[in-house]
Amino acid sequence: MENIVLTIDDKKITCPPGTSILNAASQNKIKIPHLCYHPDLKPFGACRLCLVEDEKTGRLMASCVTPVAPDMTIRTDTARILSHRRNIVRLMIAEHPESCIVCSKGNRCQLRWVAAQMGVGETDLYSMPNYKPLEQANPFIMRDLSKCILCGKCIRADHELVAVGAIDYNMRGFDSRPATVHERGLEKSNCTFCGTCVSMCPTAALSAKNTQYVGSPEKESFSICGFCGVGCRLAMGQSANRIIDVNPAHLADTVNKATLCVRGHFAHDFLNSNDRLIAPLMPKKGEDESIQMAPVPWEEALDEIAGRLSQIKNENGPQSIAFMGSSKCSNEENYLFQKIARVLIGTNNIDNGGYVSGQFLSTFLDQKTGGGCRVTPLSDLEKADVILVLGADPNHSLPVVSYYLKRAAKQGTPLIVVDPRKTELVSFAAQWLRIKPQTDLELLNALAALLHEKNAYDSQFIDRHAEGFSIFTYGLSSLDVDKVSRVSGLTIERLNTTIEFLKGKRIAFVVGHGILQQRYGIHTMGAILNLSLMTGSLGTEGGGVYVLARENNQSGAMDMGAVPNLLPGRMPLDENGGRKTWEKNWKVKISPDPGLNMSRIIEAAESGQLKALYIMGENPLRSLPQPQRVKAAIEKLEFVVVQDILNNEAVKLADVALPGAAASEKSGSFTNMEGRIQHFSPVVPPPGKAKPDWEILDLLATRLGAAEPYGTVGKIREEICRLVPPYAQMNGTGQSWLNASSPMAAFHADGAGKMISFSPVVSTADEQSDTDYPFQAILGTLRFHLGSGTRTITSGRIRDFDLSGEVAICAADAEQLKLKDGDTIQVESRWGAIKRKLGCSNRVGPGQLFIPLAVNANDAMNLIDLSDLADPKATGWKTCAVKITKA
Repeated sequence: MENIVLTIDDKKITCPPGTSILNAASQNKIKIPHLCYHPDLKPFGACRLCLVEDEKTGRLMASCVTPVAPDMTIRTDTARILSHRRNIVRLMIAEHPESCIVCSKGNRCQLRWVAAQMGVGETDLYSMPNYKPLEQANPFIMRDLSKCILCGKCIRADHELVAVGAIDYNMRGFDSRPATVHERGLEKSNCTFCGTCVSMCPTAALSAKNTQYVGSPEKESFSICGFCGVGCRLAMGQSANRIIDVNPAHLADTVNKATLCVRGHFAHDFLNSNDRLIAPLMPKKGEDESIQMAPVPWEEALDEIAGRLSQIKNENGPQSIAFMGSSKCSNEENYLFQKIARVLIGTNNIDNGGYVSGQFLSTFLDQKTGGGCRVTPLSDLEKADVILVLGADPNHSLPVVSYYLKRAAKQGTPLIVVDPRKTELVSFAAQWLRIKPQTDLELLNALAALLHEKNAYDSQFIDRHAEGFSIFTYGLSSLDVDKVSRVSGLTIERLNTTIEFLKGKRIAFVVGHGILQQRYGIHTMGAILNLSLMTGSLGTEGGGVYVLARENNQSGAMDMGAVPNLLPGRMPLDENGGRKTWEKNWKVKISPDPGLNMSRIIEAAESGQLKALYIMGENPLRSLPQPQRVKAAIEKLEFVVVQDILNNEAVKLADVALPGAAASEKSGSFTNMEGRIQHFSPVVPPPGKAKPDWEILDLLATRLGAAEPYGTVGKIREEICRLVPPYAQMNGTGQSWLNASSPMAAFHADGAGKMISFSPVVSTADEQSDTDYPFQAILGTLRFHLGSGTRTITSGRIRDFDLSGEVAICAADAEQLKLKDGDTIQVESRWGAIKRKLGCSNRVGPGQLFIPLAVNANDAMNLIDLSDLADPKATGWKTCAVKITKA
């Protein structure tokens, strides 16, 4: 359709049909005041401040809800319009409490801004007090609805952006207000405390509960959230060098736009925790002659580390030293960390916290697709024909991902949820496949077999982009669908119904930790790829495989080579892979010995093979299974260095502890799960004598024999851009995307390239029930915590919410065991036991338990075997067989 030409304030404007007058004006730098409008929300026309006048007809219109029309002549600032706007503001202020001086919104109050622009100070109207009680029962959000102007932004954000529906309009006229069902408190509703309503509110009707600061921040700067792998852009407010306020950045080209989750919005108060490390620590004799960790100068700590590591290397060889990098630290820091390990020490014993999240399956996916799934914008999910969610509960693990999924479902995209539990996504699903735990592989094989049987696969795509299809279909022919039905717990009818959703559709496969940490993870990922090839979904817009990354820089840490089997750029360590290239880049010989992953590092420490361990930004005593075993192994080491921001469990075992800096306190870049590279700068300086982690490593590298220091994070970044091809386009500001070109034909429009091989059909043996441990425990995340909870547990707000981490069980099982809500129970597996409160839930099936992670010192990890996730014989870290007794 042709563009429309109109005139606004004597300025000729051209814009597409359907554009609102407000947007047309805004795009041409013509300012029209408004309070109810937001670019991410559907226009509503509630406040009427955006009134404009049609010069030809004299008609007054709300510009946010009025589309442009050909030859319109619009005025935005006539005397008539200004008079109406002033009256609207006067009426709002007449109902508003006179508390601006003490209001927490301060200078950020949009009503105050607009009133100042209109020249409205004190109104000469009668005061119309509309008092509402102050609600602050939860530690996150305060509601003072006497300041509400009924713009509806909070309600629309709740319904349109985060798709929860916790609040809506209640009552009419003067009594109208946004409220929960039955006027219950937010803490008793289905509110997720994402805080989107708070950041949208133009007044202080909704505000973040802050016991340490009231009013406007001194300064506001952009940064990146350091929690999950989504990588939300933040606007962080600071005062007196402390972060005191966090909001979404409200920028159009960001992954989160106007949304956040409870962690991103409210848990950053952990940055001001008394548990922060503020100086290097080493064991010193106290006045009572006892040995205690005491502050020391940086020079002493770094000299001690360099001296001891060099001594241990000379006495025992480089393979006696290991490094745990961080999926939370920046790309630049992980690059420098692994370079110290490989170039200055001479070992490939390096891994990062992404191991806990099943990063070895990302390596498998890269190998199969040539890195073709590295760039997967979440916005493409809303373009998929069908979305298949496997082993993921993003409402809790990565809430912003769940917003994309729920919005897609509301727009009509069929959502198929595969999960043993009734997750919150199920209410948005066209189909819920309630399988038994760890039977995803059998389900995927059955779907492939039924698609083949019904001739409902994309033969053209397969011919052009895949190989081994005939062998694959031969494997499918021996599949017993009746056995799959029995093993998975799904009827044949349910399987056939699912096929009707998938036939002829481009599918987005959303893969979570239920796959990445399970026993049959690698075979299941192969089955996912098989199905994506069969349906022609791989490499298409909206289709393909979306792997959910739990940690904020999980992808970047792998890219930088902070893993034992890959060099920077995810180049294989073998000689024909990347070793020769990087030996040339660094002008040094790289050890050909395969390195140790996190599990193997602990085993090597137990056996005495390992003598020293350098941990940066990880807490293996909370994140790994069998924490007492991990602790005992680390205690056997001759020398342990811990570089962290918090005085956590690992620090207590350190010979030297170094205080690092959080993302908001340094410069660097993160790579999120989409393949989006985002840069950040310090909002506040690190506390005390803490330093950015890259600076600590740079100082240490010089002592270990590096030719010259980098001196700035920019020089490290320049080396990455020059030597790591996917990061060639990385700039020092804003954001860029991975240059992830795949050699596989499926990812090229012209179909040129290599074929992707179908994976063999692997069928699992029937699981024998264990009469000693008759229940299947599923370990999972709560939205208030991330991972092991090392950081979120130090957040005052999260702590005050008082999560007890009840073990969820279905009512029928509880009744059979003569247990009731609130009982204290003992859950025991073959590897350990925990005590928790019990809670009955309709979200878990018979014979199953759900045990939240992170709470109670993350004691749930006592139930899991510390087995190597990459070992096909491993039992996995997601489920385990347990028994229950009343404590």
